[in-house]
Amino acid sequence: MHSDPSPSLRPRALTVSELNRQARHLLETSFMQVWVEGELSSLSRPSSGHWYFSLKDQRAQVRCAMFRGFNQRIRQVPKEGDQVRIRGKVSLYENRGDFQIIVEHMEPAGLGALQQAFEALKARLQAEGLFAVERKKPIPDTPRHIGVVTSPTGAAIHDILTVLGRRCPGIPVTLYPTAVQGQAATASIVGAIDRAVRHNQADVLIIGRGGGSLEDLWCFNEEAVARAIAACPIPTVSAVGHEVDVTIADFVADLRAPTPSAAAEKISPDQAAWLARLTETRQRLASAASRYLRQQEVRLDQLAARLRDPRRQLQEKAQRLDDVELRFRQAISQRLGRERTHSDHLAQRLLAHRPSRRIGEQTQRVDQLGERLQASLSRQLEKRNQRLESAARTLNAVSPLATLGRGYAIVSSDNQTVVRDPATLSPGDRIRAKLAKGTVDATVSSVNTDSD
Repeated sequence: MHSDPSPSLRPRALTVSELNRQARHLLETSFMQVWVEGELSSLSRPSSGHWYFSLKDQRAQVRCAMFRGFNQRIRQVPKEGDQVRIRGKVSLYENRGDFQIIVEHMEPAGLGALQQAFEALKARLQAEGLFAVERKKPIPDTPRHIGVVTSPTGAAIHDILTVLGRRCPGIPVTLYPTAVQGQAATASIVGAIDRAVRHNQADVLIIGRGGGSLEDLWCFNEEAVARAIAACPIPTVSAVGHEVDVTIADFVADLRAPTPSAAAEKISPDQAAWLARLTETRQRLASAASRYLRQQEVRLDQLAARLRDPRRQLQEKAQRLDDVELRFRQAISQRLGRERTHSDHLAQRLLAHRPSRRIGEQTQRVDQLGERLQASLSRQLEKRNQRLESAARTLNAVSPLATLGRGYAIVSSDNQTVVRDPATLSPGDRIRAKLAKGTVDATVSSVNTDSD
């Protein structure tokens, strides 16, 4: 038999909370963002406004949570059995140890055909080298003229002009208007790029539009637009949709910006930076500040890795509250069902055993038992009296008192021993004679042992 190792040599055991926290951190850092497609089932929408559901296929399923801030963007609420595509982050609900996806976007799975076309064109153009880094033209640090290919009425041109007006209002901007949505958009975008090339004024060209659905942005995934961007001699910046939107134009362009505003930020020089470069002192200050900021960023990243996001904690608390609410409702429903069933059972029993009938039956039985008890007591008393009289007669027959009553006496010595033989006495001894009525004390004057 082996003895247990010393406590100091035993490996430290994790608590369940520590294990789940480490597993959640590992999942969230290993899967930054995923797209998953499947059938929606077990959809629950508690009063908090959050959605909880499962996504399944023929062999497996995964739990999902979509919080109110994200599901409010869904145009049409999904229903059980819908085929959907979701984008989100892999995580773990620590309180129950449930593997789950925190969903940030949901769309019908029917968009898969467009996604397949996107991937097919992307692979073909990439094989041709249109995405190669070595073919991309550098973006000028200080552009003299900026061209913009977008809709004249959309939000993109407004955002671009606003940023340029703030950062460097002296740079001229030329708009090459085009449709950015619909069947005619592809040819319109190609034509606008061609006009910009023929105009030969801009030394950088922003091509893009504001956000929208995959169908809205599809013209920027067309092969004709991609080849027009690739063939453009002017350095191009793709600025299509929001930060999460990715199009073929992003891969072909010389620079990809997450939004139109970001594109204007990237290509426009900052007047404050120009002034900062006028003196070498400011250059050294900027260099020192840059080094300090990098050090602080590293420190901030280290601290951020140790500090949990308050929003995630609030989401977990909200999810836990919803879980408690659902379990509470189920418990109340089950309790009410049991109490209702028990009440019905008692009512049936009460109806079958009416108190008035039971009282009458029990009263009659009490009367019968009372009569039987009275008769039994009488018989028992009679028997006891007879036995007592018989015992009294027997006791009286053998009682010494009866003998004394016939004139006999009981003689005892000083030590209260009954005298049966006169030889045990001597003259002068004290004796006592018990008669039928009282006693007599006497002194032995003589002893006669004759039997006569």
